[in-house]
Amino acid sequence: MQEPKTYFIRTYGCQMNELDTQIMAGQLEKRGLSPVEDEDNADVLIFNTCSIRDLAERKVMGKLGQIGRGKKKQALIGITGCMAMAKKDSLFRKFPHLDFVLGTNNITDLGTVVDEALISNRQIYKTDDKFEENLNYLAAKRESKIKAFVSIIRGCDKYCTYCVVPYTRGQEVSRPPESILEECKQLVDQGYKEITLLGQNVNSYGKDASWNCLFHDLLYQIDRIPGMERVRFITSHPVDITIDLMHAVRDLKSLCEFVHFPIQAGSNRILKKMHRIYTKEQYFEKVALLKQIVPNVSLGTDIIVGFPTETEAEFQETYDAIKEIRYSVGFFYAYSPRKGTPAMRWKDDIPEEVKQDRLQRLLNLQETIGNELRSEMLGQTVEVLVERLNKDHRLLKGRTRCWKKVIFEGPEALIGTLQKVKIHSFAHETLVGELVKPSSLLTVS
Repeated sequence: MQEPKTYFIRTYGCQMNELDTQIMAGQLEKRGLSPVEDEDNADVLIFNTCSIRDLAERKVMGKLGQIGRGKKKQALIGITGCMAMAKKDSLFRKFPHLDFVLGTNNITDLGTVVDEALISNRQIYKTDDKFEENLNYLAAKRESKIKAFVSIIRGCDKYCTYCVVPYTRGQEVSRPPESILEECKQLVDQGYKEITLLGQNVNSYGKDASWNCLFHDLLYQIDRIPGMERVRFITSHPVDITIDLMHAVRDLKSLCEFVHFPIQAGSNRILKKMHRIYTKEQYFEKVALLKQIVPNVSLGTDIIVGFPTETEAEFQETYDAIKEIRYSVGFFYAYSPRKGTPAMRWKDDIPEEVKQDRLQRLLNLQETIGNELRSEMLGQTVEVLVERLNKDHRLLKGRTRCWKKVIFEGPEALIGTLQKVKIHSFAHETLVGELVKPSSLLTVS
C-alpha cells in the first residue's frame, strides 16, 4: 500500500474516547494526513471503540463485518480504544482484514504502528496494560473552537463488579498539574470559553502521585488562569466527593454548578454486590451536604437496572431515590454482562423484558422530574454559552452553567460568547428563551 494521505476516525463511547480521537487525529495530521468526511475515501480508517455497554460493541462488530464483506479493501484499518484492550489480537481471528489493534495505553504509538503495518504487511497490535503519562495533548485536533476536553487522570482503581474500565484503561495515573495548567492557559489564549476536565474518576486526581495537589487544589489553580470562563468536570465517584470539592463548586467563579453524582442503584444489597463502596444512606448524606453548601447545584447520575438478582422491591428503592433527589440529568441503562468483570460469575437472571420495563419506568419518571425542573426555570434569566446554530439554522443553541440546553433568537455573531437569556418556555428537554440586552441589569442564575 502507498503512503496514506487521508484518514477517518469513527468514535464510540465516552468523552475520554472523544479526546483520544482528537489526540490521534492530531498525530495523523502532523504526519501529513488530511481528514475526510466519508470513510470510503480514507486511506487510514480507525474505529475508536467502547466496551462499557454491549450495544456499543455490537455496533463495532457489525460495522467491521460489513467492511469485511466488501468487494475490495481500500484502507489501512485499525481498532483502538477499550475493545482493543479487552479483545487484543483475538480481533484478528474474527476480522482477518484488520491491519492493527492499538490499546488505550498506546496512543502515542499510532504513527509507529501505521508504519509497521505498511512496511511489513503484517497485522500489528500493541496493548500495554500500564499507561505512561507521555501524551502530547497540545497537538490534539479539536473540532470545536469554543469547548475543549482536558484529560487530568486516566484509569480507575474502584473495580465496580460490572465495569471493564479498570481492565481496559488500567490503574489510575494522574497527569502533572503543570502540564494541565499549561494546556488550559493555551486553550484560553486560543479563545476557548469552556473546559471540561476528564477522568474515569476525577475526584481521585493526585492521590497516586508525589506532588501535593489534589483535585480541589487543581480547580483553584485553574480558576486563577486569566480569562478562564467556565470549567466542568466528569466523571465522579461519590466516595471521593469531598467537602473541599463542594466548597470549590460554591466559591470558584469559573466552576459550573453541575456535579455528576452517579448512584447506580438505590438498594444497599445491590450497591454492595456492585462494589460501589458506599451505602444509600452515605450517598444521601453527601447529596444533602452538597445541596446545603451549593443551594443552586444541579446533579446528574448514572443508574443500572436489572443487575443480577435485583428484585422488584430493590428496583423500587432506586425509583424512590430518583424521586427524592430529583436529578437534573440521568443516564439509565439495562445491565449487560461484560466479559472479564466479576459480575460475569453471576447468572444474568433478570429477563430482558423485565429490564426494559424497569428502564422505561425510570425514563418516564425522569422525564416528569425534568419537566418540573424546567417549569421552575420559567421567567428566570440564565447565562448561556452560545455554541452553534440550531438544526433549522434559525435559532442559536447553547448550554447553561447547569448543563441545560437553551435555544433563542439572535445573530450568528454571538456564537462563542456568553449571553443572558430569559426563559419563557421549553420543548422536550430544551429551554426556550429570548436574548436579554447586555445593558439589562438582571440577576443571572
